[in-house]
Formats: sequence, C-alpha cells, structure tokens
Amino acid sequence: MVSKPTTKAGSKKKEVLKFVVNCSKPVEDGILDAAAFEKFLHDKIKVAGKAGQLGHAVKVTRDKSVITIHAEAPFSKRYLKYLAKKFLKKHQLRDWLHVIADTKTSYELRYFEIQGDEEEDE
Repeated sequence: MVSKPTTKAGSKKKEVLKFVVNCSKPVEDGILDAAAFEKFLHDKIKVAGKAGQLGHAVKVTRDKSVITIHAEAPFSKRYLKYLAKKFLKKHQLRDWLHVIADTKTSYELRYFEIQGDEEEDE
C-alpha cells in the first residue's frame, strides 16, 4: 500500500482581499482630491517592508470618488485606516474629517457632527 501525501503545495492560491474607501462627500465639496489620495496610498502602502513597490500583491484603483484596494493576504483594514488618517493630517483636514467603518470591508470619510450649534435659550 502506497499512501499519497496530503499536502497540496502546488495548488496554493493567495486570498485576495478587497477594501473600499468612500470619500464622496469631501470630494463633492472640493476639500479633498481623490486622485491625490490614490497616489498617496500607492506611494505609502508597504509590501515586504518597502513602500511604493506594490508589484502584483496590491492594486489601488479609483472610480470617481471611491478608491478600491485589492490586496493579497496578509493585508489589514486597520493599516488602511492608519494611512487615511495620515493623509488627512498631512493635508490639515483631520479637524473636519474622520474615517468611519461602513461595512466589514469599507471605510468612509465623514465630517464631524458638531452639536453645540443648536443651543436654545430658556
């Protein structure tokens, strides 16, 4: 009796993760440039310890004001939030915008809601 090995070394396929960053509200208002954000992500995402050299592991695409990142695992959604916050800080937009998780695989850039404007006098 000859037993076959149970490892499937030849059929390993990397899991491709898809993340979406929706920045439609700030782009419509003209305070954020989606093309600049896409270029920032392309330049700053690190693959194997090197920034800007994405190769086939990560693809950053933009459709109007929605940026989509296709990445081979391991790639964390938290790292994407970190880069988005870094971009907002660089362009001095961190005081007006914040990064909110819409779904399990997407983020949205939203304005802060200020509650102090509607005070009523008694």
